[in-house]
Amino acid sequence: MDFFHQFVQQLINGVSLGSIYALIALGYTMIYGIIKLINFAHGDVYMFGAYVGFFAISFAHLPIVPALIISMIVTAGLGMLIEKIAYKPLRHAPRISLLITAIGVSFFLEYVTMYFVTPTPRTFPDVIDNISFNFAGFIINGQQLLILSITILLMAILTYIVQKTKLGKAMRAASFDTETAQLMGINSDRIISLTFCIGSALAAAAGVLVGVYYNTIDPLMGIMPGLKAFVAAVLGGIGILPGAVVGGIILGVIEALVSGFLSSTFRDAAAFAILILVLLIKPSGLFGKNTNEKV
Repeated sequence: MDFFHQFVQQLINGVSLGSIYALIALGYTMIYGIIKLINFAHGDVYMFGAYVGFFAISFAHLPIVPALIISMIVTAGLGMLIEKIAYKPLRHAPRISLLITAIGVSFFLEYVTMYFVTPTPRTFPDVIDNISFNFAGFIINGQQLLILSITILLMAILTYIVQKTKLGKAMRAASFDTETAQLMGINSDRIISLTFCIGSALAAAAGVLVGVYYNTIDPLMGIMPGLKAFVAAVLGGIGILPGAVVGGIILGVIEALVSGFLSSTFRDAAAFAILILVLLIKPSGLFGKNTNEKV
């Protein structure tokens, strides 16, 4: 296999992986855009969604699409519950209090899940036939096509909601200035809850797709993808939806190239090296703008 062929093949693999990071990063960036919270429990919400999809497929014997929808609905409810119980009472507290609470919620979700389902990794059921397509010598398998198609569909739906609906207009207004949005009659509490709902649903979809792609899930599976999705959000410009998508794709491609041409041992290091470079060179991210705050 020549260098060019291998390079393009790794690009294809990277886009598939990056699509998953993009779905998780969208939840990060939506929540940060409205309440300026880095929700470190988001990776564990993604893990919870993977388990809901696993049980829907394994025990209810549902096809992948209904299982995905059920996982998104249940996990959306979990996201709203977390916001109501853990974050809403601290709405006006210092940001460090919210950050510590987010870390606490993360550990709570991990170990409660571990208690009920045991720490043993579960093998995700095969929901797609082991098929692959050869396009001019480049291989795309069924799992990659499923990931790309579902990701594109969900991003299109999210774009429509944010740009074309009253809910999306209210979300954009709240992200710009929450207090002014309240004065204009927008129920900010409702908008924040719905933001957690949508972000958690997208994370659940990513969890199910990861289970399909890697065929294994475990209670601690959300730690590293959650951190990498945060890196993707920062890379694109945290709080900016297109930035989260682009950041996720770039991160996935870089990881695939590092794994393919160097060693898979360095893929995680590459992700965090990107975070350091972004913070040094352009802290606002690719799509972000530098803002000056008056003291």
